[in-house]
Amino acid sequence: MQNLLNKINNPKDLRQLSTDALPQLAQELRQFIINIVATKEGHLGASLGVVELTIALHYVFNTPEDQLIWDVGHQAYGHKILTGRKDIFHTNRQLDGISGFPKRSESEYDTFGVGHSSTSISAALGMAIASQLNEEDKEHIAVIGDASIASGMAFEGLNHAGVTNANLLVILNDNAIGIDPSVGALKQYLTNVKKGTQQQDNIFEALNFDYSGPIDGHNIDVLISELQRLKTVKGPKLLHVITTKGKGLKQAEEHQVTYHAPGKFDATTGELQPKSTSDLPPKYQDVFGHTIVELARENKKIVGITPAMPSGSSLTFMMKEIPNRAFDVGIAEQHAVTLAAGMTTQGLIPFCNIYSTFLQRAYDQVIHDVAIQNLPVIFCLDRAGIVGQDGATHHGVFDIAYLRCIPNMIICAPMNAIELRNIMYTAQLGLHHPIAIRYPRGRGHLLHWKQPFEKIDIGTAGDCIHKGTELAILSIGTIGQMVIHTFKDLSDYEITKCAHYDMRFVKPLDTELLHKIFKTYKSVITIENGSMIGGFGSAILEFANKHHYKIGITVLGIPDAFIEHGITEELFNAVELTPQTLIKNIRELLS
Repeated sequence: MQNLLNKINNPKDLRQLSTDALPQLAQELRQFIINIVATKEGHLGASLGVVELTIALHYVFNTPEDQLIWDVGHQAYGHKILTGRKDIFHTNRQLDGISGFPKRSESEYDTFGVGHSSTSISAALGMAIASQLNEEDKEHIAVIGDASIASGMAFEGLNHAGVTNANLLVILNDNAIGIDPSVGALKQYLTNVKKGTQQQDNIFEALNFDYSGPIDGHNIDVLISELQRLKTVKGPKLLHVITTKGKGLKQAEEHQVTYHAPGKFDATTGELQPKSTSDLPPKYQDVFGHTIVELARENKKIVGITPAMPSGSSLTFMMKEIPNRAFDVGIAEQHAVTLAAGMTTQGLIPFCNIYSTFLQRAYDQVIHDVAIQNLPVIFCLDRAGIVGQDGATHHGVFDIAYLRCIPNMIICAPMNAIELRNIMYTAQLGLHHPIAIRYPRGRGHLLHWKQPFEKIDIGTAGDCIHKGTELAILSIGTIGQMVIHTFKDLSDYEITKCAHYDMRFVKPLDTELLHKIFKTYKSVITIENGSMIGGFGSAILEFANKHHYKIGITVLGIPDAFIEHGITEELFNAVELTPQTLIKNIRELLS
């Protein structure tokens, strides 16, 4: 049997095949994805689930003239392989390789850059309206999952589209799961539609969409037939497609959360490669997860909130032990923040756990509903700083800068797991302001992290980790561990000259300590895993300017650029946030 995928370099080649050949192509495409992701890692389950849909879309529609937008983009691997990137797909998510998400600068077939959820309908509608104004005859297709369509932005797009005559097709890829299982009333509605038990009016028809389905998303003939019919229907349309996340790999179908992004695995058996973690420090997310359970057992007012990231945030620990006080609200960051605000007004103590990059989506709610009212919501910002292979859409490098300008906001960046536990403990004792606690993706540095709780005085620095005479290094957050490591490579002379302070709070700053530092040392280096513009270093510069200190200040951090994808160590090298760069700056200042 000939290999069909080898002959497909673009969708034009695909359209030369007979429909009878497409099931074989689907099998080959699925295996190609499995073979590459097994060794290179990436988002597996979502792409396996839409193989037939991907083939049918490019077979029926004249892409890239017809414009195809993938929501989030976790599911776009097959799309990339069929649109000229098959031979370089092994570079997916690697430094200088192709992105793990659709990206406009990468291919004309990637019509809109994505990474966060629920943007596809609005983007596709914008394209469709533009085509009308430009008098172009194009199709515009948004593929969105059942978890993403429950987000507020998706409903905003549906609401607008329903009162237009734009040539828009929304394909609802319904597999009942995002990263974790879908939640909410809309999920139950879609479940009832699939079972044929839904008694209420069709919600999409009520929004003026021409609704069809549900249909089997793994039957290529049915998909092609329905897509061809829909090409003849004008105005907004919605096709409800039922798929199985992880389709074609037994383990991925049976363990959909694990195989969303499983790491390395055996391409034949699907078995995950074993990882020994017994002698490693815990991930920061797990420190959060265990600590909130420990605190919530004693403090009955504590509640946990996450927008669709219970596994990623480790709020699952609380959801299992104290389910009535832990809430997964779905992909709804704005709602999560204002929900927390409402709870706070009634005396509850919400820990609102949101990835740093996703809190950007709820910025207005942080200001309008939390900070203006000075409500002591506790924001736990996971994945702060550079996160690695998910790239520019997922790095959490802006949080310090965009939160620092908000009145009433406390910002803390613990240097290790013990400080993370202690600031969580402190926050639930009763603050008078909202607080953001930021910590990175990955493992900490302490094996014996579960120490008795100690209260932290808000706005006070941590330890003076090393004393010196001429140069003070001020670190914020876990990047202080890199500074500690750097001292091992300094000469004895340099070590005596350099001091290192764990500043711990960005806002309020420990001004008493800063006055001592600026009166004692000849120069200062600040270092942060965040944006240099508006970040911790900027705060120190502002302090020095306000108090007329004239000593030299060097700011190290993330430069004024969007950082692409690659493993974390490679990206720190790319932005020159390394021990070598720190040593270079130390030696220049001491000389």
